[in-house]
Parts: sequence; structure tokens; C-alpha cells
Amino acid sequence: MIRQKRQFVFALSAHVVISLCTFIAAAQQTPDTARTGNTTPADDPVANPARPTVSTPATLTPPGYFQFETGTLSAWHSPEFSSQTGLNEVVKISMSRWLELLAGAEPIAHSRIANHSANAVGGVALGFQTVLHQGESAVPTIAVSYFHQVYGGNAPDIDIGSASNSVLLLASADVKGFHYDTNALFNEVVESAIHRAQFGQTFSISHPLGKNLGISGEIWHFTQPFLRGNAVGNLWALSYSVRKNLVFDAGFNRGLTSTSTGWELFGGFTYLLPHRIFRH
Repeated sequence: MIRQKRQFVFALSAHVVISLCTFIAAAQQTPDTARTGNTTPADDPVANPARPTVSTPATLTPPGYFQFETGTLSAWHSPEFSSQTGLNEVVKISMSRWLELLAGAEPIAHSRIANHSANAVGGVALGFQTVLHQGESAVPTIAVSYFHQVYGGNAPDIDIGSASNSVLLLASADVKGFHYDTNALFNEVVESAIHRAQFGQTFSISHPLGKNLGISGEIWHFTQPFLRGNAVGNLWALSYSVRKNLVFDAGFNRGLTSTSTGWELFGGFTYLLPHRIFRH
């Protein structure tokens, strides 16, 4: 119990520090100062958000820059809980145009099961993504990524569960003013020392509504090997670009099967640090 409390306090503190640092940096950053340091007017860094959709873009973040994707997710009526609200954080940095390193974590989740509620720490996963084919316009960019769960946490999972190992095949392209991201996922899920294969498919489409505003719609599906069911959802989200390196988002997801989470509401932001850490 003491160990779990220490892990909880450490994870929560790390998340708060990261979020504060990114917000402070964003507040201090202006269009003029964005062109100082390691960047020039010709190569101002542009954020490449993966949130809030389930789909991950095949394209990578600008090489040499850290990107933080911070958000909160509230869910109701899932197989393992009545309701849950949690924080999530993903940190990315591309080592080159072809290779990106990633780390994802859920620092805290407040769950309610029947008449009992509790705080818990979610899992931590590390991974990488590499581009297999660099596309342009309607020619899709093709990539593959791998994630390994280094800490399982003790927070209840939502309808798609928590994979110990995950391999993704990704594709992204722009067609007639619309952008799409699609993923095929091959996961290993474990429950009570029993290993099962899980398969997932996602498809999202986004379109600008104005200079800085955009809308995204998505349909996704995951098998549920231990429930012998299928989780299917329909997601809608809005995004607003404050600057090239700062994008806010909010939206909802509606579960479409009896074993899917009924409703999910989410919101957050993607922030790309404007100063290059290294040159590839």
C-alpha cells in the first residue's frame, strides 16, 4: 500500500510539473519569440496532434522537438466501472524523419464501481514509430509502430482493455480537402496470466471549418477476447489551433455495443516545444 501511494504521488507530481511547464512556455511564447533560438521563420515547428482520436497519424512530429499531448477523459458505463475520470499524457520526440520515440502514461484515474470509489495509477507504455513510405497529398504515408507496457498500473481499464504489447500499421493522407488516419492494431492482452490476441481497426476523417478550427469524425472497433465481445465507438471532436505549435481539442465518443463504454467526454491540448533539442 505504501509503495502504491508513493507511485501515485510521484506520477501525479510528474504530470503536474509537465503540464505547468508546457502551459508556462506556451504563455511566454509569442509569434516573434517563436522565431528565435533554434528555429527560423522558414522552419517554425508545427504540432502534429494524435489526440483526441483513437487513430494515430502515420506522419511523425518535427525531428528534434519534444511534443506533449495532455488531456483528461471521463467515461461512464464501461464493463469494469460505473464511471471514471483520468488524466493522460503522451510525450514524443522524432530522432529523424523516419523514427519517433514515444512514452504514454495515465498518472491518475478516479473510478467508481457500484457504490465504491477509489483513486489509482494507470499504466505506462514505451514505444517507437517508423515511417515505411513517405507519402504526399493523396499518396498515403505508411508507418508501423510498437508499444510495450512497462507498468500495468491498478486503475480499471475501459472497454478496449490494456495491451501488454501492441503493433500498429498506420496510414495517413489528404484527399480533396479532407485528411484521414487509419490504423490496424494487433495487441497482446493478459488477464490472470492468460494471454490473448486482440485486433482493432480505426478510421478517422478531419476537415477544417475555418482558419484555425477543425472537426474530426471517427469509427473504431476492437475485439474483446475475454468478454467474447466487440467494442465499437463513434467519436466526434473539435480542434482549435492557437498557434502552429499549440492545439486545443474537445469532443465525445458514443459506444455502439453492449460491451462498449456508453459515453466518453474528453478535452486537452497538444504542445510542441518551439526550441529544437538537437539537429537530426
